[in-house]
Amino acid sequence: MVAIAWTLAIILRYDLPLEPNVATVFWQVLPIAVGVQSFVLWYGGLYKGVWRFASLPDLVTILRTSIIGTFIIVLVLVLFNRLEFIPRSSLLFYPFLLIAALGMPRLLYRLWHEHSLEFILTDNTQPQRVLILGSGSSGDMLVRDMLRNRGSGYMPVGFLDDRKRLHGGKVQGVPVLGSIDKLSEITESLDVDIIVIAMPSATEEQMRRIIELCERCSTPVRTLPKLDRVINQQVNLNDLHAVAIDDLLGRAKIQLDWQIIVAGLHAKTVMVSGGGGSIGSELCRQIAKLTPNSLVIVERGEFNLYKVEMQLRQEFPNLILHACLGDITDPVAMRHILQNYQPDVVFHAAAYKHVPMLQSQAREAVRNNILGTRTLAKAVAEQGCQAFVMISTDKAVNPTNIMGATKRAAEIICQAMNDRAKTHFITVRFGNVLGSAGSVVPLFNKQIAAGGPVTVTHPDISRYFMTIPEACQLILQAGSMGQGGEIFVLDMGKPVKIKYLAEQMIRLSGKYPGKDIQITYTGLRPGEKLYEELFHADEKLGKTTHAKVLLADHRSNSLQQLTATLEELTGACDRYAEEDIVKIVQHMVPEWKASS
Repeated sequence: MVAIAWTLAIILRYDLPLEPNVATVFWQVLPIAVGVQSFVLWYGGLYKGVWRFASLPDLVTILRTSIIGTFIIVLVLVLFNRLEFIPRSSLLFYPFLLIAALGMPRLLYRLWHEHSLEFILTDNTQPQRVLILGSGSSGDMLVRDMLRNRGSGYMPVGFLDDRKRLHGGKVQGVPVLGSIDKLSEITESLDVDIIVIAMPSATEEQMRRIIELCERCSTPVRTLPKLDRVINQQVNLNDLHAVAIDDLLGRAKIQLDWQIIVAGLHAKTVMVSGGGGSIGSELCRQIAKLTPNSLVIVERGEFNLYKVEMQLRQEFPNLILHACLGDITDPVAMRHILQNYQPDVVFHAAAYKHVPMLQSQAREAVRNNILGTRTLAKAVAEQGCQAFVMISTDKAVNPTNIMGATKRAAEIICQAMNDRAKTHFITVRFGNVLGSAGSVVPLFNKQIAAGGPVTVTHPDISRYFMTIPEACQLILQAGSMGQGGEIFVLDMGKPVKIKYLAEQMIRLSGKYPGKDIQITYTGLRPGEKLYEELFHADEKLGKTTHAKVLLADHRSNSLQQLTATLEELTGACDRYAEEDIVKIVQHMVPEWKASS
């Protein structure tokens, strides 16, 4: 192509046949032009591009290397023969001719490949007609993937988008047919087989509206995950999945200050207690992405530890990982693990969380959540770790159950120890997470699969919800911001009624609440609140440098008085004296006594 472009550039200036002296110089110069330009194209990386996927970056490479090559050819020819018998106009024609000669074959090859009839020859089935909601970058990438992979069985027939300026336009040759409000009409007129929601940055309100419109059609619906769960923010057909409840309740992507987070964990040894649980395992995955020096997982459940270890070793083969079976209530084991691996930062996610179950087993709740936290925190302080981040819950605020009271007591322990240790003790408090162990979502799924009924304790009961990745990322953000002694409260958005959650899950299963599947109300369980709170009335809620992380101005506690109370609590646990245990916890957490 370089030889053709150079020849045409000369011919455009001189008539054929070339004069003898011009022809002589032409044949002398042609190898120089081809050699220099080919080297520049190779060095610029043009030959690494795959023609099937040729796109704008390849065009930029062609433009850059053609212009740079022309300048170098001119410099070489000035030294060779001072540009004798080489017209200046030919040097202007040459780069344009070369750009066309290099670009056209790639474009034609890609067009031929993407619009070939290969998929008809290999698969006689009719592709499914797809209507895409959202013609932004995600919709563009998705349609491009459908067109490129004809054998996938998808054929895009149109877009719907609320942006009026796009109506009547085309994206990748696919028309934008109107606003999303026309969904039912367009679906019926175009005989659509699948509706795809390609709006991964949609807000909670936008997703609810779109799902309500989709429910009026009998067409299957697929969607893309939120952008924070998509690698490099690139989407393709493999990312499509059925609409799940977290697509409705998950909010827009959270912008994190990764620079601060990475600085706090990169090249450091990090330990996670309860690393086999839903929150703990996701924390481990998020931390592994930040290239720590090593990751230590402490978990007392053998199978959970095995599962998270296998997942992490497969996903992060270069991660130095230590999986330790251990119980946070065992001081010997905790001291041994800390001395052996010497972590810089400890995330404490190990806790009992099941409210009704713990309500009748106060000793176990106290022994694990309070005394276990003290054991681990004390060992961490003795080891001299930089930071200890305890994961708390909204149930610790004005608790009405033993679980919430024990978590509030654990918060008090961390606050008190921060004043007496070099370690920074930080608490992060948030509400329910979708899909976690013990969440209502798996329970509702089972009840719906069994044909119902779906059981809700009260028609007015509401909870804060957050996705597991979202919660874990904000935990890392809060942990990196803490200087010691703070209680950080994650902004959970608006509370969601459990009744609404149940209704939406029934609809997403393709059924109608009250018609196909009934919702029954069983009454509040022991210790259960109608609604949860994220901070106490005596805690002044303040802002931090991150909009989604708030700071609760905590109440002061005396470590000396607390130590005596904890020793008394240990003795009551050793005697299995549950009445005494409850009284001591009420003394530690007076607001529980007042509301219990």
